[in-house]
Amino acid sequence: MKLNISFPATGCQKLIEVDDERKLRTFYEKRMATEVAADSLGEEWKGYVVRISGGNDKQGFPMKQGVLTHGRVRLLLSKGHSCYRPRRTGERKRKSVRGCIVDANLSVLNLVIVKKGEKDIPGLTDTTVPRRLGPKRASRIRKLFNLSKEDDVRQYVVRKPLNKEGKKPRTKAPKIQRLVTPRVLQHKRRRIALKKQRTQKNKEEAAEYAKLLAKRMKVRFALTTQLYGIPHTPESRDFINLTVCLEVLCA
Repeated sequence: MKLNISFPATGCQKLIEVDDERKLRTFYEKRMATEVAADSLGEEWKGYVVRISGGNDKQGFPMKQGVLTHGRVRLLLSKGHSCYRPRRTGERKRKSVRGCIVDANLSVLNLVIVKKGEKDIPGLTDTTVPRRLGPKRASRIRKLFNLSKEDDVRQYVVRKPLNKEGKKPRTKAPKIQRLVTPRVLQHKRRRIALKKQRTQKNKEEAAEYAKLLAKRMKVRFALTTQLYGIPHTPESRDFINLTVCLEVLCA
């Protein structure tokens, strides 16, 4: 079985092949997202803790989180599910996926180092691959440079150099997302003001309708009292309402 091991702290990953079945037994019957001690892989892995992030079986079918089996199943997948990318809007398709439990029938097992051990692993923990792009979101730029809310984020954007032969060197900066500007605050105030106006308008229209309805009911009550010759009492009002309801039902 091959182990595809990655270390997010350095941005490196390494593919190693393990033929000894005894070294892999610690991973068997474990589910995805489980953290396992990697001491069984060898002396250099002493103290390392890895997380199982996925894998593929010998036919290339991927493991899917939440499928509690070590075999293969066919699931109806749609947009938002892992192991499937829809080609059309609203498309669904039945795909073969493997369960989230590790067994001996896997060809590749993906592992992520969550705790570094005593020794360095050549090509994995001793070298660092720099990130190609910096953060784009305003809150993540603040987190990277430990900025406060008063600091201007635009001065700390990681710019990408664009060097071409025979041309003047220049840099390119991404558009900062979720940046709070006076224009954004103005739009927010306008939205809140429009919402208050709508609420006030609905209240006024409801009060006007209730007033009109009370007026109409009063006129109808007076006409019905004159028609039946009944005096104005609470009992007569109930009788008139019942009579009107019966007339409507019989009509």
